[in-house]
Amino acid sequence: MTTAHINRIGTATPEYDVHHAFIDFAANLLAEGTTRKLFHRMARMSEIEHRYSFVNPNATADGTWRDVESIYEPGKFPSTARRMELFEEYAPQLARKALDKLALTEEERRGITHVIVTCCTGLYAPGLDFEVVNYLGLNPSVERTMICFMGCYAAMNALKSAHHIIRSVPEAAVLVLNLELCSLHFQESHELEQVLSFMVFADGCAASLVTAQEKGLSIDSFLALTIPSTSKMITWRVGNLGFDMHLSGEVPGEIGRALGRSGSEITRGRHPSSIDWWAVHPGGRSILDSVERGLGLRSDGLACSRDILARFGNMSSATVMFVLQQIMEKSQRGQQGCAMSFGPGLSAETMLFHAV
Repeated sequence: MTTAHINRIGTATPEYDVHHAFIDFAANLLAEGTTRKLFHRMARMSEIEHRYSFVNPNATADGTWRDVESIYEPGKFPSTARRMELFEEYAPQLARKALDKLALTEEERRGITHVIVTCCTGLYAPGLDFEVVNYLGLNPSVERTMICFMGCYAAMNALKSAHHIIRSVPEAAVLVLNLELCSLHFQESHELEQVLSFMVFADGCAASLVTAQEKGLSIDSFLALTIPSTSKMITWRVGNLGFDMHLSGEVPGEIGRALGRSGSEITRGRHPSSIDWWAVHPGGRSILDSVERGLGLRSDGLACSRDILARFGNMSSATVMFVLQQIMEKSQRGQQGCAMSFGPGLSAETMLFHAV
């Protein structure tokens, strides 16, 4: 049977590195004293050095955040409608940047038969699928699929869909776009747990070409796991002032215990430590620590995921593709890998692959 391959991945972020400016801004939302000190301690422990956003913080010398468009002003945070206007303006710009990095040849453009887009941070119609088709000059009859509001594991589902398409139509060529503007949904909050969750997220986009051509990473199989009684630990709902996220502090522990029970199931009977490459979605340092412990991996087992977390933060559905891109560049023919992303459910979407 025909096998799908991720032939190439192009990634992009907006130009503004907002991580340290955000920390100063967010700290001022919290009560002085113990709460603020704890926030700064957690920021240091996050192992994140850079996060990029479409928002230009334009921080002043005293650390005050004065973004150029006055999007985030204390007491005047934008409505959901305003945030969607910003998404419609900035998301296509980031998509075009990632598509340029993918660097499709004219022949490859002519051969694309399907476009799949994942996003949980913005919606409009006609949407990003049309942006992709128009920007690349694709055949207007290309089949388009939008995978929306699935969160961080949506890229795995997009690859799963591309896998099924290639197996059904071997001559097909699927363009996958994973785009998120997570910084669009920063909320004005004085609660430490919520502000800490915002500190992890960033904006990013990945574009991938999936075909039957034997180059890049060969997709072997998929497996989805849902952890019982955890459905309320990660939630994502549309509110009046943006999309409202709840991210429970219990998530890392639940993931670690679940992987401890199901690690060999994910790897089809092999010991997890025998897998050459792990592309784990870097939802945060505590997530990666729990995965490492749960699977019994060596200390450098998640090196690529930790590197992406440090350099880019959590870009929701796009992040695991940044990790896979790095693995694609470093891996040698025949090496085995496992990709894994987490999201609402609480669920893990996993994919076994090998380098060709």
